[in-house]
Amino acid sequence: MMKQPDTLGFLIGDVHRLMRRHFQQQLEGSCLTLAQARALVHIARCEGMRQVELAERLDIQPITLARQLDQLAQSGLVERRPDPDDRRAHQLFLTEAAMPHLQRIKQAGDVVHRSAMGDLDEEAANALRQALKTMHDNLSHC
Repeated sequence: MMKQPDTLGFLIGDVHRLMRRHFQQQLEGSCLTLAQARALVHIARCEGMRQVELAERLDIQPITLARQLDQLAQSGLVERRPDPDDRRAHQLFLTEAAMPHLQRIKQAGDVVHRSAMGDLDEEAANALRQALKTMHDNLSHC
């Protein structure tokens, strides 16, 4: 049988899987799971977002996110505050205690990034980043 060439979708998916695995290895010894780390980073990027918005961004069910947020709140890393515009909703904010965890997440991400980029020069890395951003933007409008 003839070997099938790697499709763009396959390569992106496989690179994503490998980067996640490497990231998890970098977080070993942390009290955070990969899912909790992802939630913290998204909250840091857009503090005050509602839980339902975060679930959508993370592409997980709201009930799954609620359990993760319960754990993060019990650890003193996240605060839920009532949404002033919708009394049924909660907005999410980081606490000061989350900052060292975000620093560790950034360090782990930097290690993964350097490993993934390997010996790509700056021009090739920028071209890759721009191409992926364009693809992201194209698909986000669907």
